[in-house]
Amino acid sequence: MAEIASNDGNIEAGPNVVNFNSSKKSNDCVPLLHKVVAEVIGTYFMVFAGCGAVVVNLNNDKVLTLPGIAIVWGLTVMVLIYSVGHISGAHFNPAVTLAHASTRRFPLKQVPAYIVAQLIGSTLASGALRLMFNGKDDHFVGTLPAGSDLQAFLIEFIITFQLMFVISAVATDNRAIGELAGIAVGSTIMINVLFAGPITGASLNPARSLGPAIVHNNYTALWIYLVSPVMGAMAGTWVYDFIRCKC
Repeated sequence: MAEIASNDGNIEAGPNVVNFNSSKKSNDCVPLLHKVVAEVIGTYFMVFAGCGAVVVNLNNDKVLTLPGIAIVWGLTVMVLIYSVGHISGAHFNPAVTLAHASTRRFPLKQVPAYIVAQLIGSTLASGALRLMFNGKDDHFVGTLPAGSDLQAFLIEFIITFQLMFVISAVATDNRAIGELAGIAVGSTIMINVLFAGPITGASLNPARSLGPAIVHNNYTALWIYLVSPVMGAMAGTWVYDFIRCKC
């Protein structure tokens, strides 16, 4: 998910992809096709579980509640990081992929394949949920701002900044405890869903918003969820690069 870090915390040259594991070994030996399939599967199950929790909550008198939905999102991402992080880097998010590419920690030539894979996974999961739950229009599992567009834009920027800051710390710096990477990232997502869910839907992820929008043909305020998370993710990884010790 990032370049290999040297023992003193510096980044070694070359756009190598790092695993979400303790060894921090490169997964460059994994064929691109395998990485792409891992991204499709990972994004599919992330959206299927997370958005599925939203649908179940709507269908069953809000039995899960906001904390329950947040836990589902956080645990799902954590499990998927430990499942395929060593294969694809466990991006599942175009904003993460673009942020790593912007700091030369991910090969630019692989960016289109990753983003397409993430969009396919999200769209397939959203379609499966709509089919299984009878496609009720009032059960839209995409993201919509509860307040103004500016408020939603700023919140999505901030929470994605925080997410990418954490990812940069646990996935690109070998001084971090690698075994806890999944827990750190999953917990960050859970916290952000708890805080921002009622306001923006806590997207943090253009693919997570675009998939349901395509399936439900609802593109209201979609631009916010395509632009703000990418900007926030890039800012988060750049700031971590600035404060990390390179001596």
